[in-house]
Amino acid sequence: MTRSQCLSIFGLSAGTLTLALLLVGASSAPHVPAVGETAPPFLGYELNGKKVLLDSYAGKVVVVSFWATWCPPCRAELAILENIQKAGRGSIQVVAINIESHDVFRRAAQLLKDFTLQLTNDESRTGYSAYAVKALPHLVVIGKDMRIISVREGYGPSELDDVTNELNAALRAGSADGAKSTTESH
Repeated sequence: MTRSQCLSIFGLSAGTLTLALLLVGASSAPHVPAVGETAPPFLGYELNGKKVLLDSYAGKVVVVSFWATWCPPCRAELAILENIQKAGRGSIQVVAINIESHDVFRRAAQLLKDFTLQLTNDESRTGYSAYAVKALPHLVVIGKDMRIISVREGYGPSELDDVTNELNAALRAGSADGAKSTTESH
């Protein structure tokens, strides 16, 4: 039986089959979260195996960074992220998501035990895929409303002022939105 005969049995033309295959391929492509969209919820696992989800930081500005020990800019970024965590004084939560094996993460977490930022592991790359990470470091700033404010891939020190400005704006916007919604509910 020829290809045309097979297609005619199912009432399909070659063009219809091609279109159907293209649509199936397009629907399986991963969604890339964009600025303004709700951020994916999964943020990895703590050292003790507890799952960390974005909604546990509701009401805070969240900074998510994907990193690896083999990435020199990522290692340098960790100290900066720790300073952001401390400067945020409870209004900002930094989550540094390591993408390596649990053993590598465990050793790194022991070295960083004095850090106050949240260290998590995404060995399965579930969060990595959900956030469509393509390069490290990968930094996502998320507003108090759980919507993405900015995404930076493979960024450098020259962008730190921009990140600081985004964080300050997110903190101000969150406060203004909260006051506005409280006023509107009365």
